Amino acid sequence: MATYTPMIQQYLDIKAQYPDAFLFFRLGDFYEMFFDDAVKAAHELEITLTSRDGGTDERIPMCGVPYHSAQGYIEQLIQKGYKVAICEQVEDPKTAKGVVRREVVQLITPGTVMEGKQLSEKENNYLATVTAFADGTYGFAYADLSTGESRLTLLASFEEVLNELYAIGAREVVVASNFSDEMCEKLKERYDVTISYEDDVALTGFPHEVVRSLSEEKWQVTFARLFNYLVKTQKRSLDHLQPVQVYEIAQYMKMDVYSKRNLELTETIRTKGRKGSLLWLLDETMTAMGGRLLKQWIDRPLLHREKIERRLNMVETLLEYYFERQELRDLLRDVYDLERLAGRVAFGNVNARDLIQLKKSLKQVPDIQTLVEKLDNDDAKELARSIDACSELVDLLEKAIQDNPPLSVKEGGIIKDGYHEMLDRFRDASRNGKTWIAQLESKERELTGIKSLKIGYNRVFGYYIEVTKANLHLLPEGRYERKQTLANAERFITQELKEKEALILEAEEKSMELEYQLFVSIREQVKQFIPRLQKLAKIISQLDVLQCFATVSEENRYTKPRFSNTRELVVKNGRHPVVEKVLGAQIYVPNDCFMNEEREILLITGPNMSGKSTYMRQIALTAILAQIGCFVPADEAVLPIFDQVFTRIGAADDLVSGQSTFMVEMLEARNAIVHATSRSLILFDEIGRGTSTYDGMALAQAMIEYIHDKIGAKTLFSTHYHELTVLEQSLWKLKNVHVSAVEENGKVVFLHKIEDGPADESYGIHVAELAELPPELIERAKKILAELEQQPVRAYKPAERELTQEPFEQLSMFIEEPKPKEPSISKKEKRALQALQSLNLLEMTPLQALNQLYEIQKLLK
Repeated sequence: MATYTPMIQQYLDIKAQYPDAFLFFRLGDFYEMFFDDAVKAAHELEITLTSRDGGTDERIPMCGVPYHSAQGYIEQLIQKGYKVAICEQVEDPKTAKGVVRREVVQLITPGTVMEGKQLSEKENNYLATVTAFADGTYGFAYADLSTGESRLTLLASFEEVLNELYAIGAREVVVASNFSDEMCEKLKERYDVTISYEDDVALTGFPHEVVRSLSEEKWQVTFARLFNYLVKTQKRSLDHLQPVQVYEIAQYMKMDVYSKRNLELTETIRTKGRKGSLLWLLDETMTAMGGRLLKQWIDRPLLHREKIERRLNMVETLLEYYFERQELRDLLRDVYDLERLAGRVAFGNVNARDLIQLKKSLKQVPDIQTLVEKLDNDDAKELARSIDACSELVDLLEKAIQDNPPLSVKEGGIIKDGYHEMLDRFRDASRNGKTWIAQLESKERELTGIKSLKIGYNRVFGYYIEVTKANLHLLPEGRYERKQTLANAERFITQELKEKEALILEAEEKSMELEYQLFVSIREQVKQFIPRLQKLAKIISQLDVLQCFATVSEENRYTKPRFSNTRELVVKNGRHPVVEKVLGAQIYVPNDCFMNEEREILLITGPNMSGKSTYMRQIALTAILAQIGCFVPADEAVLPIFDQVFTRIGAADDLVSGQSTFMVEMLEARNAIVHATSRSLILFDEIGRGTSTYDGMALAQAMIEYIHDKIGAKTLFSTHYHELTVLEQSLWKLKNVHVSAVEENGKVVFLHKIEDGPADESYGIHVAELAELPPELIERAKKILAELEQQPVRAYKPAERELTQEPFEQLSMFIEEPKPKEPSISKKEKRALQALQSLNLLEMTPLQALNQLYEIQKLLK
């Protein structure tokens, strides 16, 4: 085996404990990396790769970054999904025997970032954990280390785990080392998360107040994995962790991954950005805490009517109290991120400027409290009574910390005069000493007659008297002792200056040491306020989101929704909130929607580009806005409370998982049909367009019938299959509506208005004209359309439905013409036909289908 130098061997021993992380190994003023870490880091960070002798014949690859600028490099690696282990010297090199002892003091991972550009101020940075239990259920917990909040739930399937992960946007997932490799791959493919492992699920060392609500063993095991991972990686105080909140997904409106993506709740489909999403439209929050809570509320609309109406009543009150709301917004503007400040205090990386931000924030609280007390609303008054201004903490920070402190906490200038008697003495000695230095400089100039003589200071040589070479002849003999020679001057010291220097420097050194000790003591005192600060942050966040709803509702003319007990849905002059914002209220065409027990399904027909998808989305967004407690974009809205929203809108494939556009469409449709209840809302847009006309029409009709007869959910179903409009005759809860358009001089004009009844045509060729396809092509399409329209194609007779069949089995239901005689076929052809009929294409990837097709072709050869 190779024999390495003691230092390299130390590096290898520590690296073996963190094989999946870059080891930043402290050597002097640099963090160094060696071997494979160095090669990979040099590539990822675009820094120079060098090498060094390590005790063997071959030189060892090496690269490094300066410790004072390491934060930027660490952030780059974390952004790319890597982990970084920070290894520091933990003993004084002067007293060390042999190699200086080093230890990893923190493991930074994508889910445990505490500061820097990786933390978006209005987004949580969650670390999640998934625990698979023998009964097929999953424990799911997540925490934001920067704020200390954590939540936990039990889920019935891995699909629910994926939905929750999408909702929270976790960047790292902790699992057991024996967790399914297939499931780990799914997590990486779908969400590009970092996978970490933790097998310790013991409850030892848990702070009681954090886990007091965890009575069930599954809860304890799930959270223990997360907590133990945090303890092992952070290696420091986690005093800011808040009590775990146990929740059930049944407490909130359920929306799967597809629905949230299709409705563009927090990001757009095309750019994956915030602009153009519902979150972008609503975000009038003034604080970072409020911004994060707003996103949480959008992800989890409420089901409990009383809670929803309490929010709506608060929004209504804030709308009425215009001047108070504007004053509240101004006050909130000066409130910093209390949650993350508390986290930094607990973590020990808070600086004096952070504490000044904390003080400024707390100074706004009494005014906020007084203002909220004025509101004529019982919940507002209750919130006001709950507000704790932490006045003792404000007093402490006011007395102790300078108003404009430096960034460093070890170089002095932090603590105010008068806070500590001994510190004042040291400062007095230092300041008087400097006054004495200035007087000495004046005295020496008079004595020597050298007007350019000056007394200076640097850290290497201390205080000195500097005289230019042109004036050296004026110095008296024996008084000055030469200290340093420069190009144009000489530096001297006198006995008197030596003595004063010792006094001044000793006072300054002791002053800085004492200041740091005092700062650490103040930081420890602030720690005691963390639970109170976190409680205050929650109240401020709620007020911020509620004023945000009021502000948006006022600016966009939203109205307060009401909830029906009869499952009636009435929306008058409803609008799509985001599209209206982008287009402008003057351009957007509002629409009504009416649904009751006799109108459970609306079959929407009409041309492309006429607004069918927008209309469907706006109904879903109206329901979501109402259930998060915001006013809605309509003149009037009466809504049922929906337990789930399902959408199948737009065309997309999932090539990574080997799924075609049509397969994705079928999976999304299946998810709705299997899980929807009579209290759900389903939006199906152009189902069946990804396959042949008859296949698609058959599937579309089967789905409509199944929803109508077996589910009873409120459903908006848009289609270009005009043949399906005949279903209104047999499905008593289905009604035809269409988007109107008019044709003038051969040109189509879309009115974007929803009216009862079926559309008379699709205007597809007119849309192609608008897209400026070649005129010759357009004329040919019109001729072909005229020929096709002469051929009778009728929908399957509604009276002949067999409701005992499953929806995807009702595929042979259309043409009434007699079947042609079957031609005689060979045994080979019969075997090939049987093989073809036995294929289940909806459960196959494109590659599997191609392989099966090849086998069938071989049968025929």
